[in-house]
Amino acid sequence: MRFEHVYCFTLGMHLSTSQTRALRDVMRLMADATDADALREQLALPMLDLMGADTYVSFVWNGTQQRFERVKSINISQENLRAWDEHYRFVDPLTFPMMERRRPTVATQILRQPELMRTEFFNDFLQRDRMYWGVNVYAYAGDECVGDLRIWRQHHRGNFDSNEIEVLRMVEPALAAALARLRWQSHLAPPPAEDERAEDLLQRHARLSQREAEVAWLVTCGCPDKLIAQRLSVGHPTVRFHLANAFRKFQTDNRAQLAARVQAVLDAHRRESGAAAHLLQPH
Repeated sequence: MRFEHVYCFTLGMHLSTSQTRALRDVMRLMADATDADALREQLALPMLDLMGADTYVSFVWNGTQQRFERVKSINISQENLRAWDEHYRFVDPLTFPMMERRRPTVATQILRQPELMRTEFFNDFLQRDRMYWGVNVYAYAGDECVGDLRIWRQHHRGNFDSNEIEVLRMVEPALAAALARLRWQSHLAPPPAEDERAEDLLQRHARLSQREAEVAWLVTCGCPDKLIAQRLSVGHPTVRFHLANAFRKFQTDNRAQLAARVQAVLDAHRRESGAAAHLLQPH
């Protein structure tokens, strides 16, 4: 059998034709995604192809409940997933140390394989589905973990090498950006009508330009710069330019101060509108 390889100049590594195709599919899925849970599910097969692996599991961390949820998986039994949630997550020696590293991490970087093989977690959980060599990736939006990829191989495939970890290092920021974008759009983005009202007020009361008002309002809503650029169809330097102007006009030095000043303007207008409405009511 003849294997063709392509050289990835960006990372200085070789990818097989099937890996190149899988990487292209992964990047396309992340760019086109409209739903975070659907994206994590759709990534399963191309990620297994890309990494030459057998088992894929993906969770979202719920910081309030302090547990992982909304699992998507392939080639692991539902019974085993339930067992992990009910018991093995409490004796899992890998997940939280890997999560804390905030970069693609091979299981053997946390625990040497002979040591892992002596644990209850390995013998009673991992081995049920023939998981032997593992690597995890955790995607963050700021300090919040918005999703992960847990990829495992059977024993005969061997451990993940540095070339494969470099692939994950390229995938990880794109995954984090996609999940952060989808999270903001689903949970934090204000409705269009509220956008228009807020931006109009900022133009009239704070003397911001239209773009400055748009940027200042989106910052107040918790939108990161990269997503602001995407939402307004402008480049990142353009966002920074308008943001600097908004800082200057509001006499602030950072995003938190700007958000507080913008919110104060909007709150003051609401109070004034409420007072005016009260005066117009018949007594």
